[in-house]
Amino acid sequence: MAPIPPGTRFLASFNRDQWYRAFTFALTFLLYTSFHLSRKPISIVKSELHKNCSHVMRVPTESSSSQQPVLHPELDCSWKPFNRNNYKQLLGAMDYSFLCAYAIGMYLSGIIGERLPIRLYLTVGMLTSGLFTCLFGLGYVYDIHCLGFYIFVQVANGLVQTTGWPSVVTCIGNWFGKGRRGLIMGLWNSHTSVGNILGSLIAGYYVSSNWGLSFIVPGVIIAAMGVICFLFLIERGIKQIQEQLQTPFSSLWDTELLLGQESIGVCVPVQQVVVVKSEAEPSAISFMGALRIPGVVEFSLCLLFAKLVSYTFLFWLPLYITKAAHLDAKKAGDLSTLFDVGGIVGGILAGVISDKLGKRATTCAVMLLLAAPTLYGFSMMSQFGLGPTIGMLLVCGGLVNGPYALITTAVSAGLGTHKSLKGNARALSTVTAIIDGTGSIGAAVGPLLAGLLSSQGWDQVLYMLMTADFLALLVSLKGPVLLFL
Repeated sequence: MAPIPPGTRFLASFNRDQWYRAFTFALTFLLYTSFHLSRKPISIVKSELHKNCSHVMRVPTESSSSQQPVLHPELDCSWKPFNRNNYKQLLGAMDYSFLCAYAIGMYLSGIIGERLPIRLYLTVGMLTSGLFTCLFGLGYVYDIHCLGFYIFVQVANGLVQTTGWPSVVTCIGNWFGKGRRGLIMGLWNSHTSVGNILGSLIAGYYVSSNWGLSFIVPGVIIAAMGVICFLFLIERGIKQIQEQLQTPFSSLWDTELLLGQESIGVCVPVQQVVVVKSEAEPSAISFMGALRIPGVVEFSLCLLFAKLVSYTFLFWLPLYITKAAHLDAKKAGDLSTLFDVGGIVGGILAGVISDKLGKRATTCAVMLLLAAPTLYGFSMMSQFGLGPTIGMLLVCGGLVNGPYALITTAVSAGLGTHKSLKGNARALSTVTAIIDGTGSIGAAVGPLLAGLLSSQGWDQVLYMLMTADFLALLVSLKGPVLLFL
């Protein structure tokens, strides 16, 4: 048999690596989709936990066989303890308990994740998240009306869900170089909106008949994805091998895209590769060391305000639509998915534009500048019927989630591999956790403020969101260095 030409062997290995990259891209996409899928049900179920369901009863009188309609407002079919007048504050407290635990846990999660195998760390997090998500739904099955039970479940779930983001970002960063990172991360980050859409559809299907299943089904899904993660996730790719090889192909691999480049052909010179063992593996970066990386603090604060807006929509939009448009929980949940559809387009568009311009901060600033007046337009257009509301939901979703998606993916990955780190790739998880953890503080505060302000009218909530967008814009423009990132 004729020997296989050396160039053919190289291309076969090259194509195999491309398949592994595509597989890792798809798998991590599905893994984090399941995380957001399990977070969405609470926003759909809120309108079922507290319903305007005063009953008109027909009570026969002794003096007449006719029946008189008698209104019984005390016969409220809301789920205790959310049947009280302060139900918005109670629902806001549930959101806050989850998001506050998530924000605190995120700072620790990145540091822990850098010191443990990503596959095991992520698997344990997904299995326990599935457990607590199902536990919330079991509150319906076992007729539990204790607020403390639901708060505990939310806190526990918020803590274990922090295992997800640093792990998947580190994994995807291990496999992909800096070439077209904005586009690749923009496509990949659409898992957030896809998960929200699927979570809305699943929760909406069960919410009217058995809202417990709105949590149990997503809980089973994320647990099942945890098993798949354990069996199939490959943590590291060719990028880490490169750092231990002396090879002329290093620049080729670093700019390689997900599906390869047409410029790569068979006429590639092949040279002998020498494997060199590193004397000492780079140590994990400290928390303060990560904060000293240029741009980490500024983008963390920008994400704080951007995520405040995004998560307020995530947790309160279905209830707002229910009250404003007088729709049932299922229809309101279905309509709210349009915001996430706009988010998918916005995230991809932000990635493409930032790749073209080469300026991530400028892209974020422009989208934030457009988002604030769009939110005001949303409050106005929602009064003119379903058609304008649909259009504004799509536009708001794109402008709100575009900067959020860009900062949490391409910007975080770029800062985690900043030149000041001198090739220490182990900083990626910590940097990602700091940026997303700070953003999660905003995610915790936003829904809580929405619960407090909504009692004074939904306009107050929208003004709060516009203010947050303006503050995010100011932070993104702070310092001349960021304008060129």
